[in-house]
Amino acid sequence: MVKRSARWLWAALCLSGFGCTTIVGLDKPYHPIDEQGGTGAGGGGVETGSRCAGLPAACGPAGDESCCASELVPGGTFNRSNDPVFPATVSDFRLDRFEVTLGRFRAFVDAYPGSRPAAGAGAHPRIADSGWDAAWDERLPPDRAELVNGLFCDADGTAWVWTDEPGANELLPMNCVSWHMAFAFCAWDGGRLPTEAELGYAAAGGSEQRPYPWSASADDETLDHDHALYACNGSDVEGCVIEDVLPVGSKSPQGDGLFKQADLSGGVWEWTLDWYGDYPPECVDCAVTTGGTDRVMRGGGWRSAAEALHLSTRDYRVPTNRAAGIGVRCAREP
Repeated sequence: MVKRSARWLWAALCLSGFGCTTIVGLDKPYHPIDEQGGTGAGGGGVETGSRCAGLPAACGPAGDESCCASELVPGGTFNRSNDPVFPATVSDFRLDRFEVTLGRFRAFVDAYPGSRPAAGAGAHPRIADSGWDAAWDERLPPDRAELVNGLFCDADGTAWVWTDEPGANELLPMNCVSWHMAFAFCAWDGGRLPTEAELGYAAAGGSEQRPYPWSASADDETLDHDHALYACNGSDVEGCVIEDVLPVGSKSPQGDGLFKQADLSGGVWEWTLDWYGDYPPECVDCAVTTGGTDRVMRGGGWRSAAEALHLSTRDYRVPTNRAAGIGVRCAREP
């Protein structure tokens, strides 16, 4: 199978006359801005810890699940991007059932800058030197006010999730977070960023090699708006607005993966630990932690074209990038 690159697809669409100014990384429109200087009724997981204290069990299709639920992903071997040339093995881990919501992120903001990570925090226990690097401190805002200012990231002012006071957006997937901010949140929340292999493994249903998380088999290419939030929820892709964003888990259970995670395709792109580059050779619990300029993100987002949601698609951004289509999901130890 040929590995599909999101940027290759973008180039192909440009050449087909779709208009390069509105298609970047399979999101349309896309306005990146770089920074400077307890288990609910529907899940079998565990809550992520004390950071979730006081948050209502309001996530999922029935609004009765903990937004902090984390589900076990039993380890195994699979082919990255569904390509047998790139096998990888991951150990057991937990992966949050839902993408991080505004409500969860608000607690991190309210605790800031006390919520900034210490050196070494958020490390993958089986990957050396994968924790927070003190040199990254300068990539985080110095105070809460500047952090909040950066969460209004969309150039046309219509597609950020953040609100200064709690309101109707609390269950929406948090967006406008840089890679450093995503890492910092997960570390503060008692977890870590998933590796590209871990996130791909969960989305593929492990050795089932699903093309989409909900696929019934390796040959099932079913994709529609009953399973995932993409292409502005089926509205005019050129006219995406914040009202097109849905609460996390809105496509559950139809869109759930084998291990019960919702929105592994669609919703928001999710940052991973890895630098972008060629896949490492056959490996166990591996990630690219050195030598890159861009970080990998996976899964496609609410403004993405359909091609972005396929397991064979990879995309990447500079780690300081913040955009309305990018968010985060945390991994944890079993």
